[in-house]
Amino acid sequence: MSIDRDAALRYKFPTGEGGWSRDDAILYHLGVGAGVPQTDPRELAYTYEKNLKVLPSFSTVANVGTAPNLLAVPGMDFNVALMLHGEEEIELHQPLPPEAKLKSETRIAEVYDKGKAALLILEVSTVDDAGDPLFTNRMSLFLRGEGGFGGPSGPKAQNEAPDREPDGIVESKTLPQQALLYRLNGDKNPLHCDPDFAKLAGFDTPIIHGLCSYGIACKAVVDSALGGDVSRVARYSARFAGAGFPGETFLTRYWREDDSILIECRAKERDAIIISNAAFELRS
Repeated sequence: MSIDRDAALRYKFPTGEGGWSRDDAILYHLGVGAGVPQTDPRELAYTYEKNLKVLPSFSTVANVGTAPNLLAVPGMDFNVALMLHGEEEIELHQPLPPEAKLKSETRIAEVYDKGKAALLILEVSTVDDAGDPLFTNRMSLFLRGEGGFGGPSGPKAQNEAPDREPDGIVESKTLPQQALLYRLNGDKNPLHCDPDFAKLAGFDTPIIHGLCSYGIACKAVVDSALGGDVSRVARYSARFAGAGFPGETFLTRYWREDDSILIECRAKERDAIIISNAAFELRS
């Protein structure tokens, strides 16, 4: 197997078309822990179609139906079983509406050579049915065993947590069935539901999706630091540093830094890192 960086960068994916309904947004919100307590007006804003608002992190599942086939890309011959989702970044060009029709253009933005692995940066730009930009997703995919092809090594890690006490800490208790609920958003990887498959992957039990953890941390910061104002988020990026398990309590710590908020998320019961090198860029 091998990587041809130049061929991969030249490839043009087919345009994707899709959309979402209010029910899709509500299902996503329930999957990242919204609705507790169920009669709280702040939670109903995520779970009741009347005056529904949409978390910025919903954009990570809005394009599920238009997911590109990476194995069709010339120069991208790799073992899918060794691919890891390392980081996720979303750029919001406007607040997400409760429902939308969309078109997406996908490209391979870069392929970095990390020595023992290749790091693929996949970028998906999405517009609404009027052609107005909605959001841009950038995901970093580690292709283990595919390094050494001679490409650039890439930038160093950013968004390190400050060496001071956080400005806030939010506890988010996950459900024992959290991953079973979240997988209905489109990610049916058996790692998140099948105990035997999870053991083959080195886990005692199925784990929570990385993008579910990403959404849990997003909601924690939007609700606590931004007063629930989803329109303040211009960009949200994070690194998947470890696994979270259904039933655990997530501790999301945040630090205010000028026009941004830096984030770290840990499992309370294990003091184990889940999300690191994370940051929100804010609109005024």
